[in-house]
Amino acid sequence: MAAANGFRVFGLPVRARPQVGRPMSSGGHGEEGSARMWKALTYFVALPGVGVSMLNVFLKGQHGEHSRPDFVAYPHLRIRSKPFPWGDGNHTLFHNPHVNPLPTGYEDE
Repeated sequence: MAAANGFRVFGLPVRARPQVGRPMSSGGHGEEGSARMWKALTYFVALPGVGVSMLNVFLKGQHGEHSRPDFVAYPHLRIRSKPFPWGDGNHTLFHNPHVNPLPTGYEDE
């Protein structure tokens, strides 16, 4: 035995309600003006922002080598409760000996 609209949920008939209000679309909001606004935001805000960010990274990278901070053996950092499954078990997967210290300190010191 089917419900009046043909739907049953957990054995109980379900009635479909007519949709009240506007549907979830932007069809009635003036699509041409909205597209023009987003196009202008892309060209005049987003792309110049990306360009300024790229220039900033380029200029900051021109200063050369960065000095690494001194090693401080904080007890809550670099905890090894079990060894890593690769190598000697003490190095992380993307280990960089100049930047990433081991629990005992930097490798080249």
